[in-house]
This record gives sequence, structure tokens and C-alpha cells, in this order.
Amino acid sequence: MNTKDLLRNTELFAGLSEEEFDKLASICQKRTYRQGEIITAQGEAGDALYLVLEGFAEVVLPTPGDAEDQVIVHLGSGQVIGEMALIDQGTRSATVRANTTPTVIEVISKNDFERLCEENARIGYLVMRNLAADLSFKLRHKNLTSQRGK
Repeated sequence: MNTKDLLRNTELFAGLSEEEFDKLASICQKRTYRQGEIITAQGEAGDALYLVLEGFAEVVLPTPGDAEDQVIVHLGSGQVIGEMALIDQGTRSATVRANTTPTVIEVISKNDFERLCEENARIGYLVMRNLAADLSFKLRHKNLTSQRGK
């Protein structure tokens, strides 16, 4: 899969035109990791969005002492890491590490994305709308799940 196909198959970018996918692909930076390498660490500034192009990554919460890290989720091709970085530059809430060799990641920096959105406001609108819909879904699901437990 190439970068443009990855973007096309990622819900966060649904609704973009071919020209907009070209522009978005032009700001992607490919990085390759080996199994066990840290892609981003809990507590770091959120300054980029990551897309898994090839391989797998795992989101983990470090545990104190010698206990093994708690794996929250495994992510594969087309899945997004750190989408909140497009909204704010808050710190990362978990550590993400490569789970395979190679794990190929496309990186979109917040600064590059903001510049792109200044040139084409439609890209920013569609991505933020898709991001809001995803967050809304997750919040509703979380609220429904917690209400069932009462």
C-alpha cells in the first residue's frame, strides 16, 4: 500500500478529493521502526499524528516497578495514532511501540497540517468534522457502557 492509498482508506480523511489526498500525502514523512522501538512515549508533547502503513504497533501504559506494561490495543495498517495532536499539543496519554519489524509509519506534523489547512480550509474542515464524529462515537459508547454497569 502506498501513502495515498493509506490516506484514502483512513476514516479520518473521508471526503477528501484526489487533489486534497495529493496535498496531504505531500506532507507525510515515512519512518520505519523495529519491533520494540518506541514510536511515541507517554508524557511527550503531541506534535504529530501517526498512521500505520505497514506492520503493527501497540499502545501501552507503563506500569510501575518490574511489572509488564499493560497493552491497551494493537493497531494495524490504516489505523491512526495521536489524532488529538491535530487539536492541541497536550501530552501523550500512552506509549506506542512497534510490534513488528518493520513497522512503517506515516507522520503528519501538526505544523505541516495547520499550514495545509491555511491553504485549503476544506481539508481542515473535513478532517476536524471526521475527528469530532469519531470522538462523539467514542464518548457515547463510553457513556452507554458506564450506564449499563450501574
